[in-house]
Amino acid sequence: MKSRPADFLVSRVLHRDGLMIVIDKPAGMVVHPKPGAKGESLEDYFGALRFGLPRSPALAHRLDRDTTGCLVLGRHPKALRKLHRLFAEGAVEKTYWAICRGVPKPPSGIIDAPLQKLNDSGGWRMTIGDGGLLAITAYRLLAERGGLSFIEARPRTGRTHQIRVHLASIGCPIVGDPQYGDLSIEDRAKPMMLHARRIVLPISKSGPPVAVDAPPPPWMARALDEVI
Repeated sequence: MKSRPADFLVSRVLHRDGLMIVIDKPAGMVVHPKPGAKGESLEDYFGALRFGLPRSPALAHRLDRDTTGCLVLGRHPKALRKLHRLFAEGAVEKTYWAICRGVPKPPSGIIDAPLQKLNDSGGWRMTIGDGGLLAITAYRLLAERGGLSFIEARPRTGRTHQIRVHLASIGCPIVGDPQYGDLSIEDRAKPMMLHARRIVLPISKSGPPVAVDAPPPPWMARALDEVI
């Protein structure tokens, strides 16, 4: 049973054309259900995003459960294949905003650290390891105050939990991150402060790339006011 109105994603559409839809993903929802998992996912609501087409749009990529912001959907199979190719080739420019504990030194740079999946008794997590897959993230400090930093991250690869692990690896865990963040009670009570701020897609051969911005959610906007 759905816990939200069937059309709640309609008001979260940031961009729509004949090939794709970009929505502002809310926090706290997985985009795609895991095999055998119970509970709803964002895909359960894609039926309201047909806008006259015979089938629902489908995911062109994924965001973590608690990450907010730009999420791209392909409107039909041909468009979806093209979008998948753009993401696979690294042709899509992605910009994320994060509020972190700690201040990065240097204030900007490239994190080139391969990531691999680690399974243990408590579940699984991603970790940096020489046997992992190539993972590269560019970052820069935008503002800092009181031990908190506002960081822009631009992943050049698309590994699971990439930005979260990479920022934690330079001493700047994302506030509210339940896996890689500060384990203090204060941070555990906060939403994860990672937001897919902008996405740029060169989907047209003849026209300019499509650039879409997502406003930060209210709780992150308030937190940014304390840092900037």
